[in-house]
Amino acid sequence: MATVLAIETSCDETAVAIVKNRHVISSIVSSQIAIHRQYGGVVPEVASRQHVEIVNQAIAQSLTESGLGWSDIDAIAATCAPGLVGALLVGLTAAKTLALVHQKPLIGVHHLEGHIYASYLTDPTLEPPFLCLLVSGGHTSLIYVKECGVYEILGQTRDDAAGEAFDKVARLLNLGYPGGPILDRLATEGNPKAFPLPEGKVSKPEGGFHRYDSSFSGLKTAVLRLTQTLQQSGQPLPVNDIAASFQATVAKALTRRAIACALDYGLNTIVVGGGVAANSGLRQHLQDVASQHNLRVLFPPMKFCTDNAAMIGCAAAEHFEKGHRSPLTLGAQSRLPVSDVMKLYGSNANSHSAD
Repeated sequence: MATVLAIETSCDETAVAIVKNRHVISSIVSSQIAIHRQYGGVVPEVASRQHVEIVNQAIAQSLTESGLGWSDIDAIAATCAPGLVGALLVGLTAAKTLALVHQKPLIGVHHLEGHIYASYLTDPTLEPPFLCLLVSGGHTSLIYVKECGVYEILGQTRDDAAGEAFDKVARLLNLGYPGGPILDRLATEGNPKAFPLPEGKVSKPEGGFHRYDSSFSGLKTAVLRLTQTLQQSGQPLPVNDIAASFQATVAKALTRRAIACALDYGLNTIVVGGGVAANSGLRQHLQDVASQHNLRVLFPPMKFCTDNAAMIGCAAAEHFEKGHRSPLTLGAQSRLPVSDVMKLYGSNANSHSAD
């Protein structure tokens, strides 16, 4: 398997890693959370400037920690879609420059494909087909992983993503940013059955419900109304119980859909990717229910749940082995379905796209 130096700058983490044979040789992640916390969320222009300041240092540090030189690197990879365009351009431009200077192939990587490959870092023997539950601040999807670069989206959120709902509820409770880790911590000290909350269902035009699609805007609104009612009573807000009830509802909704989808498609492995994969409530509930159906569940190590370059390098290494190369004219895209991954390799792609 190829040795790849990968750069990830799609949002508010500047990350560089070197990956070989689905094993991480070095991984550097510089988070901007402290900077964006004062704004209550990510400010794209601020994120881009921070990437510019940090990326060269991160590249040098990753090489130093790996003990490798440029002659040991087979390819340069970078996240090119989806994400904040300004932020993506920083990492992609750095990768193009390195590819030109050191005469290495360029591999553009889809950010969501990176999250799928985070589970390969957990179990290097993992092979498709399997189902990926991808849950983050911007995405909540059920993806049928058929082979490298071949993905079919079976379910997705119709409004707020799961991670986005966590941040919004944390804001309602004045808990700060980012909301997911804070709510997770408080939930461990609360009663998950204290407040019944709606899981949310997506209606079909012809009647019934989309079996695998999610909706979290109604849940967020239910928490808002609950807090308003409790505040009007004049009693202290039971934040821990609200956090526990909200987290349990999200975990149940995601688990219900993932299990149903895996069983319907005859897939015996579910991998989970994205920032919400670090949530303790989801980890416990999905594992418990999956075991009842003899389904295997893989969660990435905590450090590879949030954005990182190791997962990008892992995906890039397999594309490299399959002969996929990206042109130096490759651009950054704010949106690109994961089912369109092979478009990143143009005429160099010797694989087929998902049905």
